[in-house]
Amino acid sequence: MEPTTIYILIMLALVLGGLSGYFARQIIANQQIRSSRKEAQRLLDEAVTKHREVLLEAREEATKVRHVADAENKERRLEVQQAERRLSQKENALQRKLDSAEQRGHDLDAREKAIERLRVEVEEIKKKELAQLESRSGISSDEARQLLLQAMEQEVKEEASRRVRLWEAQVREEANKRAQEILVTAIQRCTTDVVSETTISTVSLPSDEMKGRLIGREGRNIRALEQATGVDLIIDDTPETVSISSLDPVRREIAHIALSKLIVDGRIHPARIEEVVEKTKAEVEATIVSEGERAAHEAGVAGLHPELIRLLGQLKFRTSYGQNVLLHSLEVSHLAGMLADEIGADANLARKAGLLHDIGKAIDYQVNGSHAAIGADLARRLDKSAGLAEAISEHHGEASTTSVVGFIVAAADAISGSRPGARHESLEQYMKRIEALEKVACNFSGVEKAFAIQAGREVRVLVKPEEIDDLTATRLARDISKRIEESLTYPGQIKVVVVRETTAVDYAR
Repeated sequence: MEPTTIYILIMLALVLGGLSGYFARQIIANQQIRSSRKEAQRLLDEAVTKHREVLLEAREEATKVRHVADAENKERRLEVQQAERRLSQKENALQRKLDSAEQRGHDLDAREKAIERLRVEVEEIKKKELAQLESRSGISSDEARQLLLQAMEQEVKEEASRRVRLWEAQVREEANKRAQEILVTAIQRCTTDVVSETTISTVSLPSDEMKGRLIGREGRNIRALEQATGVDLIIDDTPETVSISSLDPVRREIAHIALSKLIVDGRIHPARIEEVVEKTKAEVEATIVSEGERAAHEAGVAGLHPELIRLLGQLKFRTSYGQNVLLHSLEVSHLAGMLADEIGADANLARKAGLLHDIGKAIDYQVNGSHAAIGADLARRLDKSAGLAEAISEHHGEASTTSVVGFIVAAADAISGSRPGARHESLEQYMKRIEALEKVACNFSGVEKAFAIQAGREVRVLVKPEEIDDLTATRLARDISKRIEESLTYPGQIKVVVVRETTAVDYAR
């Protein structure tokens, strides 16, 4: 074939192919359009259906909500109606109460007026009766009122006395119980010696011939001894005994030791006397310091001034009522420390104050004043412990006892001085103290007899029953106790017992 024909055929084929492809695409597109329309119609139908269903559900839900709301509104209306009914009932009740209160107020006003009328009538009757009583009794209402007040006053006094006696008994019982517990605890923990005799400044001689040797030619030996020791040597008719007299216990002790050495040695002349006395002074001074240090160590008191230690050692040679003052001071120190421990006070200060409470007795023969005041002054100058001087000055009641340690030291001093076997006094002093106690009690009116018993620890007072009643007896015991405290000095305490006895006697014939 020719190329042109072939070209034409190819062109025709291409055109036919393009037309067939076009028609094929148109057919396919039409089919797709139809299917899309069907799908769109289906979707539209489904949407319409769902819309209808949703509308139906919404209507049903709205119906349900409306029904619920109607029910709730109905309930609320019922509640409101019930509340209104209750309020109405309350208002009615309140109104009734107000009406009742008003009526009651009117009734009270009427009663008050009636009571006022009755009161006026009673006042008038009282006035009439009072006038009749005054006319019959012969005394005025003021005088009767005064008599009534006096009777009431007497009754109140009696009742007060009974209550005071009861309270005093209770307080005394509780205080005594607690004090006994503390004191018994302290006393049981403290062991001390019993005084059997008082130190006597006498020297025994081997024979009366020694008296002449002590006097020496023209009295030179006795003069030398007195000048060297500062004491008075008394040589009298007492067989084989020489007495030493001096207010200074240390000098008296030096003289006692020196004289004893001279008697044993046998060489008695002025030079030998001076030599022995000097050696004895050194020995006694060493003993004083040693005893002071020993006492401070035994009492557990550290840091004392050397002068206080020396003065404390001098108390070894001082006695009071037969009781060695140094031993007494140690005993008071132990007791004060134990008492302070029992009540929770400063035990160290209590022990120091107890040890030094009688330090003034070491120099009271040289300085004017009581040993308590002298000791307090020494403590202020030589020791800076707070409260020490006050406790020392307060232990005998010469100063106002305000500190706890002062009370403790005073109690410990009383325990040490008043315990059995601690001290002894002469018969003359004992009788004077007994007579003074009985005299104080007999000076009160209504007292018939008074007897001091139990070594002066108790005063038994017999009163006249027609002058002293039971309540007055209680006040009398208190007054006698106060008078004894004010006028007498004594260790420990004194019990005052007032006895009122009524005896009825008759005879059968």
